[in-house]
Amino acid sequence: MPSTDSRPTSAPPRGAPGGRVPGVPTARRAPGAPGLLAAVRVSLRHAAPALLGYAAVRVTGLLALAFWAHRRHHGLWPILAAQWDADWYLGIADHGYTHHLGTAFDANNLAFFPLYPLLVKAVAVLTPGSRATTGLAVTVGCSFLAAWGVHAVGSRLHDRRVGVLLTVLWAALPVGLVQWMGYTESLFTAFAAWALYAVLTGRLMWAASLAALAGLTRPTGIAVAVAVAVAALLSLRRGFSVRPLAAAALAPAGWLAYVGWVGLRLGRWDGYIAVQRLWHNEWDGGAETVRRLREVLAQNSSPELFLIMVTVTLLAAVVLYGLSVWDRQPLPLLVFTGILLLIVLGSGGVYFPRARFLLPGFPLLLPAALHLARASRRFRSLFLTAAVLGSAYCGAYMVLVWPSAP
Repeated sequence: MPSTDSRPTSAPPRGAPGGRVPGVPTARRAPGAPGLLAAVRVSLRHAAPALLGYAAVRVTGLLALAFWAHRRHHGLWPILAAQWDADWYLGIADHGYTHHLGTAFDANNLAFFPLYPLLVKAVAVLTPGSRATTGLAVTVGCSFLAAWGVHAVGSRLHDRRVGVLLTVLWAALPVGLVQWMGYTESLFTAFAAWALYAVLTGRLMWAASLAALAGLTRPTGIAVAVAVAVAALLSLRRGFSVRPLAAAALAPAGWLAYVGWVGLRLGRWDGYIAVQRLWHNEWDGGAETVRRLREVLAQNSSPELFLIMVTVTLLAAVVLYGLSVWDRQPLPLLVFTGILLLIVLGSGGVYFPRARFLLPGFPLLLPAALHLARASRRFRSLFLTAAVLGSAYCGAYMVLVWPSAP
């Protein structure tokens, strides 16, 4: 039986719109503007230890990368701001999207969702420096919003200590360096975390709006949308209301809008599917994942270290999801991480970025955060130190030694 420490400890709901979702605590009436600002200040003060811990983990990784990059005569800024996916997003910000499908493998920029490059382009108008610098600044800023949201979810479900530990564990993931690169993971995690927090506090329209923005950020935004829509529809079990129906309709709007726009741009209903096919990123039910797992674990006598790390991350994610179900996490969190896992594990696309694709799935770390919260201070210190140093090494190895994209 799971311990009571693993269950949500929030007070009973006081009547969310349209009723409450089983297992999801609801919020008091939303404050007005002055009250909202005060609530934000209180929340930020409450999250300060988590944000400081997050910054410490990421600065440690950045220092390790800077030292290693200097030894190898590599520049730090290009690594973080202008390589691999970051280059694609900067190209979209500079020149927009292509008008044609084409036939070249992994050469169609319509595979990349639009919100991040649009945000970079808009902010660059107001700031000095290049768009690459702006994109990196946007990413770092969004990473702190994401860390704040991760802490908010952990604290809401359990307590402040769990929230801090959850944030530090998320920062110390092996691919955590991506949180401070010109990628979309930080922006997407911020939307996902605050959407889930809005669901947990009964603010369904806020949750739906954030889910729609997540759907404009990454293909896996559909996981946030479904989680919010399920929560909204389940709230109807205790009485009909228009608000949950509106939230359920709004949540997937961003994802559907971009996928539909790609279809219109290419003149075919399956335009986005065709683009993904060009990237060899089709759904195969996990056949490619199983093949690569078998290759790394049982066939290749000298697999790449980075591929071993990706493999361990995938297997650990499956185990952690089982523990999350055992701990009876709120349904929206289980839906979000479950769909995220299905998308990542069921893809027939390239194998090596899959640890990065799972980075927004922070609720998977809740069982580990709960265990650490109950562990001795000595064990907690040793574990977190090892995790932070391991993350620093893996991040530097990922961008300096591994020859392909993170």
